[in-house]
Amino acid sequence: MARSLSGLPFDDIRALIEEMPGPDAAAVAAVAARDAELTKPPGSLGRLEEIAAWLAAWQGRPRPAVTRPLVAIFAGNHGVAARGVSAFPVAVTRQMVENFAAGGAAINQICIAYDLGLKVFDLALDHPTGDITIEPALDEAGCAATIAFGMEATAGGIDLLALGEMGIGNTTVAAAVAAGLFGGTGADWVGPGTGVDAEGLARKAAAVDAALARHAGHLGDPLEVLRRLGGRELAAIAGAILAARMSRIPVVLDGYVVTAAAAVLFKAEPTALDHCLFGHLSAEPAHAKLLAAMGKRPLLDLGMRLGEGTGAALAAGLVKAAAQVHSGMATFAQAGVATKG
Repeated sequence: MARSLSGLPFDDIRALIEEMPGPDAAAVAAVAARDAELTKPPGSLGRLEEIAAWLAAWQGRPRPAVTRPLVAIFAGNHGVAARGVSAFPVAVTRQMVENFAAGGAAINQICIAYDLGLKVFDLALDHPTGDITIEPALDEAGCAATIAFGMEATAGGIDLLALGEMGIGNTTVAAAVAAGLFGGTGADWVGPGTGVDAEGLARKAAAVDAALARHAGHLGDPLEVLRRLGGRELAAIAGAILAARMSRIPVVLDGYVVTAAAAVLFKAEPTALDHCLFGHLSAEPAHAKLLAAMGKRPLLDLGMRLGEGTGAALAAGLVKAAAQVHSGMATFAQAGVATKG
C-alpha cells in the first residue's frame, strides 16, 4: 500500500499498517524444539500445539505465557437503529454497559471463570453515528480519532487481548461493512441478530442495500468502508487490533461484528490479522461466510451469538491452557519417561 501524502487523518493509520512487525521465527523454532521433547506423542494436542506456536510467534517468547489477559468491550450506538433493524431499543446499549459494570452479564461470569481482566469502553453512547442509509456513519477525523482511542485497550502491560462489542443495531452495520468489503447484497450478509422476525430481517437487508447505494463509488478503500458504513465500536476494535500488533500482543476475536471490524484491516493488508485468533463461529449466519472470505478458521463452535466478547473470552481460556501446557509440561528427560524406539 503506497503511503498517502495528503495529510488526511487516515494517513497515520495507513502508515501503521505498513509498519506492522512480523512473527518471531526464532521463538517459533524454540517452541517446536521443546514440543518435540515433551511427554506426549507428537501432534497429540492438536490445535493447542498450534496455539502455543502462534503465541510464541507474536509475543516473541520461546516460552509463551499468558499472565495478564484482558477482555476489552467497545460499546457504540448507531443511527441506523432508527430503521427498525433490531428487536431491542438503543437504550439497551447503555443499560448493558451498566450491567457489565455491575458484574451481571454473561461476559463477567466467563471472565471470573477463566481469570480474565475486563474493561468496557463507552464510545459516546449519547451521540449515535450517522444513519448509514443517508449519510456516513463518521467523518474521517472522527473515525481516525476513534481508531486511536481503541488503541488504548493495549495499555497496562497485557499479554493477550480478547475483543468484544456491544451496540444495538450493530449486526446491520457489520453486514454493511462485510458487503462493502467483499461485495453482495444486504440479503447475503444480514441475519437475525438480537432475534428479529422476518419483517425485521427484511428491514435490515433493505437498510444495508440503501447504505451500499448511498455510498457507492467510495468503497474501494477499506478505511472509507469503515467510516461510511461502520460505527465507533468497529473503528475502536480495528484500532485495538492494530495497536496490539505493534506491541506484539496476540489477539482473540469474537463473533460477527468484531470480525467485520477486523476484515477492514485484512482488506487493507492480508497479513494484518496474522496475530489474531478467531475465537468462535457465531450462529449469526454470515459470520461463516465472512471467515471463509478471509480464509480464517474459528477455534470454537458453540452455537453462540450473544456478543459481549463471550466467544473470545472462552477461547482465551483455551489459549491460557495452551501456553500452560507447553511451558509447564515436563520433557521426557525431566520425567524419566522413555522415548519411542
